[in-house]
This record gives sequence, structure tokens and C-alpha cells, in this order.
Amino acid sequence: MDTGFPDLLKPFLKYAGTEPITPDASLTDLGLDSMRAIELLFAIEDTYGVSMPDELLTNHTFATAGSLWATIESLRGRAA
Repeated sequence: MDTGFPDLLKPFLKYAGTEPITPDASLTDLGLDSMRAIELLFAIEDTYGVSMPDELLTNHTFATAGSLWATIESLRGRAA
């Protein structure tokens, strides 16, 4: 994960607190719900210049910070 990614996540995670967000952090446990996931999706697309296709909008993609970051990296690789 790049250093700015946890900062991007924090506003969408109502239970994140002050602890660092690690790649294995469960986004659901940290308070990500379906409405916040949509808002997070828009923030990711704007920040990282990617477009997430519908087939990647799954519970697995949004399960952990690491799984979401891996998806972003994969999309960035396709665009390069």
C-alpha cells in the first residue's frame, strides 16, 4: 500500500480510530458499510485515476485494506 492509502480510507471507516490501518485490516470491522463503500469507490477512482469495473465490486475486493489495494494496483497496471 502506498503511504497515502490509509489516509484515504480513514474517513470512510467510522471505527478506525488512531491505530494504523494494516493490509490485513478488515474494512467491515473498521466500519465500512455499503453506502461508505460507494463513496470510497469514487474517492479511489478520483485519487488513483482508475475505473473499477462492476465485476470487481465484490465483498472480496473490499474485505481488507490489502485486498482493495491489490485491486487498485491491478487496475493501475492495466492502464499503464
